[in-house]
Amino acid sequence: MFWISIWPWMPLLSGDLSMEEHRPDPDKLLEQLQADESRRNRGALKVFFGYVAGVGKTYAMLEAAQHALAAGVDVVAGYVEPHGRPETEVLLEGLEVLPPLLFEYRGLKLHELDLDAALARHPQLLLVDELAHTNAPGARHAKRWEDVQELLGAGVDVYTTLNVQHLESLNDIIAQITGAHVRETVPDAIFDDADSVEVVDLPPGELVERLNQGKVYIPAQAERALQGFFSRPNLGALREITLRRTADRVRAHLKTTRLASAGVRASWAISETLLVCVGPSPTSARVIRTSKRMAASLGARWIALGVQSPRTSGSVESQQRLMQNIQLGERLGAETATLTGDNIAEEIISYAHSQGVTKIVIGKTAEPRWKRLVGGSILDHLVEQSGDIDVYVVTGGKEPDRVPPKRPRRRLAWRGYAWSAAAVVAAGLVAWAFQDIGLAEANKATVFLFAVVLVAARFGLGPGILATVLGVSAFDFFFVPPYGTFAVEDAQFVITFALMLVVALIISSLAARLRRQVQAARTRERRLDALYRLSRELSGMSGAHQLASVAQREVSSVFASEVAIYLPDDEGELRPVVSSSRAIASGSREKAVATWAFDHGQLAGNGTDTLPDSAALHIPMITPRGTAGILSVDQPKGDPLLSPENRQLLETLATQIGTAIERDRLAEETHKALLQIEQERMRNSLLSSVSHDLRTPLAVIAGASSALLELGEAVDVPRRTELLEEVVEESTRLARLVDNLLSMTRLDAGPIEVKKQWFPLEDVIGSALGRLRKELSGRSVNKDLAPGLPLIPLDGVLIEQVLVNLLENALRYSGAASPIDISASIENGGVIVSVGDRGPGLALGEETQVFERLFRGSASAYSGKRGVGLGLAIARAIIGAHGGWISAENRPGGGASFAFLLPLGESPPDLAAIEREGAQT
Repeated sequence: MFWISIWPWMPLLSGDLSMEEHRPDPDKLLEQLQADESRRNRGALKVFFGYVAGVGKTYAMLEAAQHALAAGVDVVAGYVEPHGRPETEVLLEGLEVLPPLLFEYRGLKLHELDLDAALARHPQLLLVDELAHTNAPGARHAKRWEDVQELLGAGVDVYTTLNVQHLESLNDIIAQITGAHVRETVPDAIFDDADSVEVVDLPPGELVERLNQGKVYIPAQAERALQGFFSRPNLGALREITLRRTADRVRAHLKTTRLASAGVRASWAISETLLVCVGPSPTSARVIRTSKRMAASLGARWIALGVQSPRTSGSVESQQRLMQNIQLGERLGAETATLTGDNIAEEIISYAHSQGVTKIVIGKTAEPRWKRLVGGSILDHLVEQSGDIDVYVVTGGKEPDRVPPKRPRRRLAWRGYAWSAAAVVAAGLVAWAFQDIGLAEANKATVFLFAVVLVAARFGLGPGILATVLGVSAFDFFFVPPYGTFAVEDAQFVITFALMLVVALIISSLAARLRRQVQAARTRERRLDALYRLSRELSGMSGAHQLASVAQREVSSVFASEVAIYLPDDEGELRPVVSSSRAIASGSREKAVATWAFDHGQLAGNGTDTLPDSAALHIPMITPRGTAGILSVDQPKGDPLLSPENRQLLETLATQIGTAIERDRLAEETHKALLQIEQERMRNSLLSSVSHDLRTPLAVIAGASSALLELGEAVDVPRRTELLEEVVEESTRLARLVDNLLSMTRLDAGPIEVKKQWFPLEDVIGSALGRLRKELSGRSVNKDLAPGLPLIPLDGVLIEQVLVNLLENALRYSGAASPIDISASIENGGVIVSVGDRGPGLALGEETQVFERLFRGSASAYSGKRGVGLGLAIARAIIGAHGGWISAENRPGGGASFAFLLPLGESPPDLAAIEREGAQT
């Protein structure tokens, strides 16, 4: 409120700042509003943060929970680990405690948070201890912090506890200080996005005293802890890091608030973009964490770029390790991308320029000195090509595998080496064949070089080097005197051998590099071709099922895998639309995983941290309007889809499929909206059209009836009869108008229900003429019905309505003395009925327009009235429902004729036979 009151005076107080300079940034305001909107339905997270176990985090959390309970908050203990401390267990009294979920793992029974029970109970506040805990195998999520994220997304407030050594970005620093590497970590984004953080602090001296008293660990464990992790220098350092990290969070929060606050200019600008180079090396994790801290301190945009050489991209182990490092960058909040190229430094610089990178962070190279001297290292090339971009070199460190992988035995490609030996033998035979014609030694050496080129281009560098060594040895042994020995008579051949070896090695290396580049080009071409084919196929399709079928076929073809696509039905329930695998589509577990991925908009299943025991990988189809569906891919054995290239391609394909499906839904919604607009327009037009036709008969009826009521016996009999006839006439007219309105309403509601029965046409025509007896009085009605007309399958009520509408149209648009002609004949497998008049006929172009709804011709010169524009439209709909057609044309000699066909279909029943059977009965 104070800020609002002084706002008008800010320019005067500042002296040199204009009102324009204090104006709030609309983009920042919009971003802040969107963030507030996303948090509105999300639960609040409070972290009780400590620097080591035993400082009292769980105690403080329970104490705060008791205060909340006393204030009337619905508090439930989801999972609390009291560690056998009586003072902590006392604070659980009075709290509802959820029973833990039991998992059996290697003969042990493990207690975990029952996430489904917590979501079903849905309290206001849930207590979840030990945020960094790793869940037992078989749980929905691999980590407890992922459980907490799901709870927050469901709108449940959460209290939790965390130690500083479990923060991902500080993991390596604390490992250097304490000598202990912590495997259970939490992404910094979880800590930074918490709604509140309460530091639970205890001086190191008091903590040591608690350890000695056995309040943290049993005496034997406490003694070992004091000599190791809990040494006083370690505790002091951990405490300082905890306070500094909390201060960094406060500063970042203040910075965000300043940027979003109206009228307050930020005193700094975010203009830096930092890029960290990520490779399959085990040392990359430390480099990523260091770059995270640098980006946080600079307030910079942060990109983790995965770079991989085709030379090592074929290794499953390197692909998995690269993917782990990229996922680490994602967890720490980095934008991620992957590149593959033979010249890694060039690829990095090219990408850095495209993204406006100002600083590059890379780990120290582990290449041997001789290799760096010969060809240079990636770091050397990066520094040379960086230009205005700053390059920071960070010392990496190998970390223990969080889950030790099974190292596959590297199989030697014996086939390539065998072909290498065979190629040298073939080259030797060719050179020997030309021995008698005096082929020079230089030409013989060229034959061996040709073999080296072929082998290196086809099988790679290793077989190429073998071909080089074998080729030089064979040339020396068989073609340089003295023959049959490696001795050399002429010392010049030593230079020849050396040059031949160097040239062959260079050629082999270049050919192998060319082969790798061709493979990389083929990979890029495969990705682009997959995207192009899918885009082309989807662009020519409409309908969710057709789009899903095309997408399933294309994705299955690209990855040679079983693929299923899940889409939500009208009730919002996720269902498999198309699938090439019954296991994916019909399995309840896979459907549950797909549903989770759809609800949360995150990857789940095989290869992820969420339900990793699933057989398939489930990728959400993210669109601007939300998640359109799920793309489920069953990973083929021995060919995991978790490589960076495949993961990126899958996510791109899923987004493309989702966009196509969303586009189809938008088109359908647009079509429905246009139909509703058209119906509303027609409804308004209809009301406008029939308002006069409704008022006229009502006015006549009201006038006649009021005259009879007011005058009573004073009205003579002829006048009374005339007034009553007017009431009856106008009532009949009004009833017919209402019938047409009701008929049009039924047409809008859906297809007309036709109840066909066998009728003689003469009876239907007679019934229609009877309804219009008064209107037809004084008119000449000529009937020309072909003799022997059979019974016709029709709905008598509806066809009578058609005839009445056609006769009324003829009466309205012809003179009082003009005859009306009705004819019927059998043609084209049906009966054609026509109604004609001798009026002015139809204007040019009205032959088809007259059947459009609400189309009205010009006022009749005979009656002075125009129709409402419904009768002929209703007639066309009824005849169409009977499977026939209706048309209009001008008659020779003047007038208009309306004809319609009623199909006969199957043979009609024999009336004479039916009458004979009835007589016999």
